[in-house]
Amino acid sequence: MLHYAVVFFIIAIIAGVFGFGGIAASAAGIAKVLFVIFLVLAVASFLFNMTRGR
Repeated sequence: MLHYAVVFFIIAIIAGVFGFGGIAASAAGIAKVLFVIFLVLAVASFLFNMTRGR
């Protein structure tokens, strides 16, 4: 999940450099959503493992 967020972030940077503002904004939005999903899943996994005592 984090890999895809980084890929979309790089796409947004490249599109922004070449002047494609709409594509850059869309790719940046997708990267933000994927990063938030990654954070939620990482925190949930951490809390789940803390409660199980592993």
